[in-house]
Amino acid sequence: MKKVNTLRFGEIEVEEDKIVHFEHGIPAFDEEHEFLIIPYDEESPYVFLQSLNTPDLAFLMTMPFVFFPDYEFEIDDETQARLGITKQEDMLVYTLLTIPGGRVQDMTANLMAPVLINAQNMQAVQLVLDKSRYTTKHRLFPEKKEDK
Repeated sequence: MKKVNTLRFGEIEVEEDKIVHFEHGIPAFDEEHEFLIIPYDEESPYVFLQSLNTPDLAFLMTMPFVFFPDYEFEIDDETQARLGITKQEDMLVYTLLTIPGGRVQDMTANLMAPVLINAQNMQAVQLVLDKSRYTTKHRLFPEKKEDK
């Protein structure tokens, strides 16, 4: 067990086999290699990706298929090998979420750069999809039309 201080969750105990390892960090956070996935709550589709090195760094994520059932992409052989993925069911797919101005109804998902985790060895990567039809800002909830 390893104790980690976090801004949002206070001091937490982390089991070594639950630590998510990003060998090369994540884009714009190259020095961040170890994270923990913390559920928002039991009923929620959201989780936090909490840095184990930087107490105030936590990303909000979700599994994209909850909101985008048709979401699909290809994983290149190099990424598959780097993560050690041999079976499709070992792979966890998340997308980072943004809440513009703190307005949950405007929340967007970055479908262009999914976070892939091998559930067997906890190796992870944020894969930027080249030539993708996806963007970094897909709305989770449809825009409501203003009543005139």
